[in-house]
Amino acid sequence: MSKIFVDQVDPKTGTSLTLGTSGDTVNIPSGVTLANAGTMTGVPAPTSGIAASAIDSGTIATARLGSGTASSSTFLRGDQTYAAATAAVTPDNWQYFVISANQTMSANASTTIAGWVDGAITGRLIYNLGTQYVTHSSGTFSFSTEGYYKIAFRVSGSTSGSTDSSGYIFTTTNNSSYGDAVDCNFSKSTGAGFNWYMDTILKVTDTTNQKVRTGIYAASNSITVAGHGGNATRQRTYIRFERLGTTA
Repeated sequence: MSKIFVDQVDPKTGTSLTLGTSGDTVNIPSGVTLANAGTMTGVPAPTSGIAASAIDSGTIATARLGSGTASSSTFLRGDQTYAAATAAVTPDNWQYFVISANQTMSANASTTIAGWVDGAITGRLIYNLGTQYVTHSSGTFSFSTEGYYKIAFRVSGSTSGSTDSSGYIFTTTNNSSYGDAVDCNFSKSTGAGFNWYMDTILKVTDTTNQKVRTGIYAASNSITVAGHGGNATRQRTYIRFERLGTTA
């Protein structure tokens, strides 16, 4: 092997300098520094050995970070795919419903509570907040939007005599067959007033078929469920729906 010791190799004027021919190998030994102050073209991109810290300027295109469509409404997941961002739901979407007039529940019968009206009471600073997702008809409550809902049910009333009775939150998944999601029982040896409270969390994924009702079972004597009686400052019997978040 021969060596040529020179300080600089220049091509002829107007030509280019070629090192080797096709099939040859040009070796750069270990410890040799190849300093470039000009422009290099045709250099293949390295497939390894580039540290992230070496990228100290410019912006990496979002398409290089993951698959899918990057936009202001998507985020990059851990599996390097862009997915739609789901807006967080804070528990500030709630609705009150009350009954305006007393309702008598016959003895030895299970009765659905009906006659619900908007329970927001401005004078008492009780409001329906946020988007209203629940509607009612003849004692049946329907949902316009999926989500997790906390359902709180309070019953105020009195009995005409000694009785064992129950209050219920009923739910259905087929808009037909109802079952009790939660109940509250009490026994009275003599006629007296009472207050019940119960709550549950319902996952609503089918707004067409998932419904809610409330009911009272009066045993040996009738029960009177108290309405607000025209007094807008009272919330004797009420049901409250609070949307806690999405099911996605």
